[in-house]
Amino acid sequence: MSKNIRICKEDNHLLVHLPYSPERVAKIRTLPKRQWDANRKVWILDHTDDTLKHLRTLFADDRVEISPPDPKPELPDTDSIVRAMEDEMKLRNYSYRTRKTYRNQIKRFLGSFGKSISEISKIEIRNYLVHLVDDKQVSRNYLNQVISAIKFVFRHVLRQPYTVSDIPRPKEERLLPVVLSRPELIRLFKSLRNLKHRALLILSYSAGLRVSEVVRLKMRDIDTDRSMIHIRQAKGKKDRYVPLSDVALKALTIYQDAFHPQNWLFEGQRTGRHLTERSIQKTLQRTLVKAQIKKSVTMHTLRHSFATHLLEDGTDLRYIQEILGHHRPETTMRYTHVAKTNARNVRSPLDNIDEAQTL
Repeated sequence: MSKNIRICKEDNHLLVHLPYSPERVAKIRTLPKRQWDANRKVWILDHTDDTLKHLRTLFADDRVEISPPDPKPELPDTDSIVRAMEDEMKLRNYSYRTRKTYRNQIKRFLGSFGKSISEISKIEIRNYLVHLVDDKQVSRNYLNQVISAIKFVFRHVLRQPYTVSDIPRPKEERLLPVVLSRPELIRLFKSLRNLKHRALLILSYSAGLRVSEVVRLKMRDIDTDRSMIHIRQAKGKKDRYVPLSDVALKALTIYQDAFHPQNWLFEGQRTGRHLTERSIQKTLQRTLVKAQIKKSVTMHTLRHSFATHLLEDGTDLRYIQEILGHHRPETTMRYTHVAKTNARNVRSPLDNIDEAQTL
């Protein structure tokens, strides 16, 4: 028994309202660039004469109707969009940092056009991203943040996933992490006179902590009986335990005897607040100058150095992955490219040539 197949024209797309049957779904899946919009229960195709002809041929046994487009819902203003996005992210349990990043990126995005989001076309979105790359010269990670925020709004707030479906992601950069040598770390730690900053940097390296993790440690997270540190709700909303080094514990004890922290392990200047990530990054940069270390170093370099040194000492890669809290083993594998363990076992072919004939 035939049923009506309704096709609506919307911008440069065809919205196909297809009565369900396995046969019909199999047919429409043969078309290129088709997309299923689960929210509106329609198939989305490129609007071309060839596509229309193909649809009529595919569904010759059904009645195909071309109807006016469904009225677009009234789209909210910028503030309403940001509020709706915030609510949607909370329901999906996104972290505060992610919510803040997405809010800021969408405000910049909408503010750059000066018109309703309903009037922003696909090509304008792409031009905005190209402008960031060409004129602003933003990093790959920054560009990914912008793309993620834009896609989130169109997919989950405006319910228009097809608008952003073909926006590409920037190609992944395969950069090796900067790693400090052990003598450089000793120089770095000895250059610190402030007991709080010294304890914090030593602890960060000793357990491979992210800067966001170490500044948010509380007194209760240091388990001296088990020599463990409890990292709570870190990246990916995950808890984990990491080992507490004896040397780091001594540095912590000296600091605690001098400063007497109450709640946060590393309290900030403002009562009841922890040290900020930015203040620690600035402290590190000043200390690098004192230690005469010329490498491009951030707090994350201490984490890279921790993982690389563990690997060089023979620690199993799976254990390193667990300590670092990496979701994918491929993320941890990159340290094999900077560890000296394998390189030491490789003999250069130059060393197999008679030195007297070479020099």
